[in-house]
Amino acid sequence: MVIQNWRRKRGVALTTRGLQKLQEAKRRSEVEKNFGNSYTLEEMSALSGLYPSTISKVLNREGGVDKKTLEKLFSIFDLEIEKNDYLSSNTRIYWGEATHTSVFYGRTEELAKLEQWILNERCQLVALLGMGGIGKTSLSIKLAQRIQEDFEYVIWRSLREAPPANAVIANLIRILSDDQETETNLPENLSDRIVRLLHYLRNYRCLVILDNVESVLRSGNRAGQYREGYEGYGELFRQLGEATHQSCLLLTSREKPKEVALLKGQILPVRSLQLGGLKVAEGQEIFKVKGLSATEAEWEAIIKLYAGNPLALKIVATTIEDVFDGNATEFLRQNTAVFGDIRDLLDQQFERLSDLEAEIMYWLAVNREPISLSELREDITSPIPPQKLLEALESLVRRSLVEKSAATFTLQPVVMEYVTQVLIERVCEEIATEKIELFRCYALMKATAKDYVKEAQIRLILKPVINGLLTVFRSKRGIENQLTKILARLREESPQEPGYTGGNILNLLCQLETDLTGYDFSDLNIWQADLRNVKLHDVNFQNANLTKCVFAETFGGISSVAFSPDGKLLATGDTNGEIRLRRVTDWKQLLTCKGHSNWVPSLAFSPDSSILASGSSDCTVKLWDVGTGQCLQTFREHDNEVWSVAFSPDGNTLVSGSNDRTMKLWSIQTGQCLKTFQGHTSWVISVAFSRDGRILASGSDDNTIRLWDVDTGECIKILQGHDDGIRSISINPVSYTH
Repeated sequence: MVIQNWRRKRGVALTTRGLQKLQEAKRRSEVEKNFGNSYTLEEMSALSGLYPSTISKVLNREGGVDKKTLEKLFSIFDLEIEKNDYLSSNTRIYWGEATHTSVFYGRTEELAKLEQWILNERCQLVALLGMGGIGKTSLSIKLAQRIQEDFEYVIWRSLREAPPANAVIANLIRILSDDQETETNLPENLSDRIVRLLHYLRNYRCLVILDNVESVLRSGNRAGQYREGYEGYGELFRQLGEATHQSCLLLTSREKPKEVALLKGQILPVRSLQLGGLKVAEGQEIFKVKGLSATEAEWEAIIKLYAGNPLALKIVATTIEDVFDGNATEFLRQNTAVFGDIRDLLDQQFERLSDLEAEIMYWLAVNREPISLSELREDITSPIPPQKLLEALESLVRRSLVEKSAATFTLQPVVMEYVTQVLIERVCEEIATEKIELFRCYALMKATAKDYVKEAQIRLILKPVINGLLTVFRSKRGIENQLTKILARLREESPQEPGYTGGNILNLLCQLETDLTGYDFSDLNIWQADLRNVKLHDVNFQNANLTKCVFAETFGGISSVAFSPDGKLLATGDTNGEIRLRRVTDWKQLLTCKGHSNWVPSLAFSPDSSILASGSSDCTVKLWDVGTGQCLQTFREHDNEVWSVAFSPDGNTLVSGSNDRTMKLWSIQTGQCLKTFQGHTSWVISVAFSRDGRILASGSDDNTIRLWDVDTGECIKILQGHDDGIRSISINPVSYTH
């Protein structure tokens, strides 16, 4: 519904306090007298004798009414109107093409921040930024309705159709001059028109809102640059940000105009607010309006998938209602993203990107998790100067498409799903038409990626490409024949061309479980092919460039093994210095921990199974995150090989035994060496804690077992009798004596 323009020259309107007072009384009455159901406008009309349109006008503060109207509305909720509940005003409001939203979700923090900037800090230029569908327009209207009583003029204008800057300025001057200055008698020069506009912005307190500023910004270039012929907007924004006046210009845009980027600051009257998604509780309201229900975990999963984008959530709510009969669980089970109308918004933003920006977007979608600038440079086939790459990333951040955290970059979930889908569609089309571009520039799966990332790339990119090709070629044989044709053409026309075509073809054939016998990949670039567990009999790789390919792994001798306390994992250490974690249920290898430079003769899990400790012949002890394989800490104070490690029962400390004839007690939290136990005359090969963690036992190549007081570090007993070194030791978990 389009909001009507009006001039509040007479009558009264509710203040913010008066509106809050009325709304609170209304909510109480709904609970006490209307079984918790919200009153409709028609019901309030019947109770008060006022027209529904008048009630809506009062509640939305869209116009002045007489005082008796407010008294009637207050009386149905047993309220008496007080002087500070209303005020007389001469505010003039021009809504243009703004549409009224009957339901508004959340954004309390954002509204408070914007009000602080505009009303208290008297900011002159504020930019409200965010991707399409995030709710910038709705928020700008809601904000204007909340603070309109603090301005003499409120003017809302859309730039969706990209009107020239001269025309917009002329329209603003005509309104502010009360039709005294029009296009016919205004100077033609843009600078002179801005001077006239500033005259009115200094004399009147005005709130001017320009919506959809991205429409006057250039596509195919860095974010924030203006289209040819629209540079006047930049001059307008600059002057309104720098000059002294008592008004505020609020912009909404998917991209940050360059003037805002240059002028904004904590002490300057220019600000920008990056609008993120709705919180889970706010997003749930969209589904509740549809009468949908689900568990908290399901709502959180859905809202996280769409990054809290209100438009996307409304589309999903409709899909769940219409397609899945209101069953959110069934929707999640499909494990796919629904775009609907938001696809058009994302298409528009994607089409605006420069070639380099689009290339970055595709690679961020392929990588599936945050990556650094250096990792991105390694992926891109063509040499890009680091400065150009950084500028393109910053531009994507300004476009609200890329999220930056510390020194890494990634895509919002809904954007990642969209870009992945576009990549799949275009790759399928390229393979079908043999017009190869994206298929050459991007690896559909990276053989060198972490195992869980690689699994995601296979499931979300490689297999969907195969499914798309099946709809075109009808059979596995048809796909194989087409890939073989592309392979032959590649060898004939550009065998040494840098790119991922050869590796992509090989990975697709492996996923199809094709018999590769007789295939010829000679003289080609075969990048990022995963050839583990693939039969390569009679496959020709002569003179092929196998950069970043992964072949069947060769294991060193197994030098240590350990089961996790929860019984779910098996860890093995080998003579190559590598540690592998396998899932006990199916013995599938989950990850490989690399970092040691020599044998790994000892392993131990923490009591909660979350950390793995390893002792190595490289004289170090390392702690590993069992979930990610990341090395958490490295302890380096031993002077010789580390033969044994053991966690204390509470998991707070770790003991290590070494060929340097000592044991060391380490703090897991700080990595500090807390104590060194000395007394053995040869290698310390095995260590163990008592159940209560107070006693430490050690077995040595000096043929003795020693018991130690952990608190004092003193040897409290020496057990003798063995004729050779003590290779392993264990303490009865029930009791011990000393």
